[in-house]
Amino acid sequence: MDEIRLIAGLGNPGQEYDGTRHNIGFEVIDKLADKCGVDVSKKNFGGILGQTVLDDKKLILLKPLKYMNNSGQVIATAAGFYKLQPLQILVITDDMALEPGMIRLRASGSAGGHNGLTDIIEKLSTVDFARLRVGIGEKGPAVARDYVLNKPSKEQRTLLNDAVEQAVLAAICWAQQGVDAAMTKFNRKNK
Repeated sequence: MDEIRLIAGLGNPGQEYDGTRHNIGFEVIDKLADKCGVDVSKKNFGGILGQTVLDDKKLILLKPLKYMNNSGQVIATAAGFYKLQPLQILVITDDMALEPGMIRLRASGSAGGHNGLTDIIEKLSTVDFARLRVGIGEKGPAVARDYVLNKPSKEQRTLLNDAVEQAVLAAICWAQQGVDAAMTKFNRKNK
């Protein structure tokens, strides 16, 4: 077992942000930890993490404890410690450009206007890491900051819960089979 995979879920620390649209990355990590029987509570690198073995790979689950827009250093520090290449990293985040309930996995790419991804790209000095976006829907007339930091409606929450479950399965597929297999399997379901 010499392969390592780092899955980082983005969110904001603090109880006041629990259940908000912006913390969907934290929710995916929590569900993934439950599914894998991992305790994500060890403080390190400016975040909390847990580790397990999935097939023949060491799996590190990470929740940065910096505000989302400053989470890049936490991920870069963990990646440096474990000597990870970008292809060994998956970042899970919310996305207003996707309808609630949709997920989209990409092997690399731009930040797409997401400040958390912008910071990670800057700190890793590359766009070549996988990202799994969980759709939270359009903000409508609301200010983007207010929209993402508020809790979804009951109807939207149901869709988001389904998306979290799909994101957990996509993250496991990514860790076990690679980004191409995960994109083929999970992006198709979202069309």
